[in-house]
Amino acid sequence: MNLKQTIKEQADAIFPEIIRHYRHLHQHPELSYHEVETAKYIADFLAAEGIPYRANIGGHGILAWVKGEKPGDGKTIAFVADMDALPVHEANDVPYKSRTEGVMHACGHDSHTASLMGAAKIVHAMRNEFSGTALFVFQPGEEQSPGGADLMLKDGVFRDFAPDFIVKQHAYVDLPAGTVAFQTGTVMASADEVHIKVMGQGGHGALPHELNDTVLAASNIIVALQQIVSRRRNPFQPMTFSFGKFIADGATNVIPSEVMLAGSLRCMDEEERRKMLTLIPSIIESTAAAFGCTCQIRMPDGYPCTVSHAEITEKVRLQAIEFLGKANVSEYPKRMTAEDFGFFSQQYPCCFYRFGVANENGTCGKLHSSSFLIDEKALLTSSSLFAFIALNSLKL
Repeated sequence: MNLKQTIKEQADAIFPEIIRHYRHLHQHPELSYHEVETAKYIADFLAAEGIPYRANIGGHGILAWVKGEKPGDGKTIAFVADMDALPVHEANDVPYKSRTEGVMHACGHDSHTASLMGAAKIVHAMRNEFSGTALFVFQPGEEQSPGGADLMLKDGVFRDFAPDFIVKQHAYVDLPAGTVAFQTGTVMASADEVHIKVMGQGGHGALPHELNDTVLAASNIIVALQQIVSRRRNPFQPMTFSFGKFIADGATNVIPSEVMLAGSLRCMDEEERRKMLTLIPSIIESTAAAFGCTCQIRMPDGYPCTVSHAEITEKVRLQAIEFLGKANVSEYPKRMTAEDFGFFSQQYPCCFYRFGVANENGTCGKLHSSSFLIDEKALLTSSSLFAFIALNSLKL
């Protein structure tokens, strides 16, 4: 029996277990950096399977590994799944609906984790078929800065293993269950938050000449920052700078003494990103000063661009075609969303692909929405393809 058929049979056999993991995780979501019970659930599974692991990496992160039993110096390949949820109230009416008020797996991280658990079980069961090492990274805190990927790397997640390349998959609402999609190069943007407090002498709106108009200063700061996108960036490099928070808590006749702004810079090039992060504070300060105001600026470290290494991605894409058939493998568009997987891709050759989760009607709700819910058939593809990539890459 060939490798593809063996893995498919193994996946079919444990599919009910993978669904059980998924539903348990969906019912018990935990926010970023609070994944205590999620990590315990994963650790208990690994211990029961006899898969070695190390816990509490970069917070609640876990690294598990399966070493092949065939002689030889095989490669080391890492697979990543995030496990945190979002502050969203679930609207789905299913038996496994979230039991945590106001918290929901609205981005599919429960499916990522369950898939990685299934893949680890299959690879462990077939460890006599390969040499080398398969690593399984269960990562906390993807949804919130500073990013669990960065914390795990800084905490030495790969101190005992040096991966030749790293693979991550993400739920994709625009494709049906059973399909996957690939892209190469910089596939997602960097993400940096900018928080600004504009301060001045507030007072009566009828006497602006006696005041510092913080609202006008803040408005001009936004306009000035928008113009760095149109006038200061390389026009061949995509970039967005969006402000979603503008709080001027005055009244029709009251100019407040403080105005709060918050926005997000997205870049598809790290050099352009560094340039903009230097320009932004000087533009904010000089614009505020022009209106007689001062400001406080906070720009926490954000996420770098996510890069899908061309050679590695093509290798994995061809493996997906071999395993799923050409008709079930397509290409996804690049976009300005961000992923802390970018921290991995800045240090190691990586492949980031997406797996379809829409049902037969083409619906599953939007990511980060209260109605997001995958077609569980997607779990069969996501777990078995991970296992095939591992075993196909590591076999002699």
